[in-house]
Amino acid sequence: MTHYKEGKGRAGRIDLEALEAMVQAGEIDTVLAVFPDMFGRFMGKRITGRFFLDEIASHGMHACDYLLACDMEMDPVPGYAFTSWKTGYGDFHAVPDLATLRVLPWLEKTALVVCDLANEETGAPVPVAPRQILRRQIERARSLGFLPLGASELEFYLFRETYESAKEKRYHGLATYGWYIEDYHILQGTKEEWLIRAIRNGMDGAGVPVEFSKGEWGPGQHEINLRYCDFLEMADRHALYKHGAKEIAALQGVAVSFMAKWNEKLAGSGCHMHASLWDLEGKRSLFADPKAPGGASEIFRWWLGGLLAHSRELALFFAPYVNSYKRFQIGSFAPTKIVWSRDNRTAGLRIVGHGDGLRTENRMPGADANPYLAYAATLAAGLAGIENRIDPGPAFEGDAYTTPGLPTVPMTLSEAILEFERSELARSAFGEDVVGHYLHAARTEVRKFGEVVTCWELERNFERA
Repeated sequence: MTHYKEGKGRAGRIDLEALEAMVQAGEIDTVLAVFPDMFGRFMGKRITGRFFLDEIASHGMHACDYLLACDMEMDPVPGYAFTSWKTGYGDFHAVPDLATLRVLPWLEKTALVVCDLANEETGAPVPVAPRQILRRQIERARSLGFLPLGASELEFYLFRETYESAKEKRYHGLATYGWYIEDYHILQGTKEEWLIRAIRNGMDGAGVPVEFSKGEWGPGQHEINLRYCDFLEMADRHALYKHGAKEIAALQGVAVSFMAKWNEKLAGSGCHMHASLWDLEGKRSLFADPKAPGGASEIFRWWLGGLLAHSRELALFFAPYVNSYKRFQIGSFAPTKIVWSRDNRTAGLRIVGHGDGLRTENRMPGADANPYLAYAATLAAGLAGIENRIDPGPAFEGDAYTTPGLPTVPMTLSEAILEFERSELARSAFGEDVVGHYLHAARTEVRKFGEVVTCWELERNFERA
């Protein structure tokens, strides 16, 4: 593995000077200024290129603060301390992070920049903003001499539907693009390559380097792996990849879904998060120690111990929805037990690589996870393990699905809420305001789901109850 470098001039990545030249030449006329919401979706505005250069690049823009206090349906939910009808839902300030400027090749003459959110009056960072939550954990890591690097492997389903036709069908009877399991299957992959190639090349063109893609364990299911980088850049790339894949699919008249479990009979879609710690210059992995057993340093073992000790209580940041927990099924390649093992896909934490490539693969997050929160939780747990020198114990061997007595992932969102609520680590790492904010969001999700009459209930009870 080569040394990590904070590169400049990568494909798709531009600076302000380059943007100005492209605007003057008529190559760019629109800039998307965006920020991740509580669900990891990009919110923001489309700005004319010239106005962005004249005003927004240096002064930022305003957006309504209800965007960090609403649910998936954009319902402004009462009960948040951050903002409410009582405060009138004012503005926060979106400040462009110019290091994230990039061209979006799938949208005509369009660039994108990711913003950080600040208090309109004081200029202080908004503590409940996902990008700020991750920034705080990265700052903690750097203060300890660590540069966290990671990479996401994201799975999704491709459908012979548009988003509109899926809605008209009420998401029932949807046709996946393939009709048999296509894990590593080149023939079926070729049938779908017209879109998957467009996503791969679109990401590369937007400065989101891709390693490879492959068919996955469901009909029409695919995985695209992103190249590793620092955690904040990876979360940005991860969010842009999900956003871009949906846009590219929609523009081609089909639909993709990153839902954790869209069909109870088919494999769920996961997000395997790879992580390692390097020195601050990015030249040497701090996980590797050729003189130690297995080539793993004490820092690696303590990091792993922290992930084992705290992943259950932080599962809310890995699996945020009611549906997320339906993915955790025996024999599904999604984990049900929080154990560590070398190259074992039944374990929640799989250890892969050697030397500088040694890393943890957290298999618990789903494709529906907010990457900023999931990487923040990974850092919080791993750093706690290092600070408290938590020993992970011996590696698990065998089938974790069928071995009794092992610690389990939460099996429902309600169970995850209870774990997060009583987590001392969550409060010390993220702060009371963040914990309260995301607990309220999760409780709202449970409450709203509980109010709905589902198809399962109708089929089971309409005639026979």
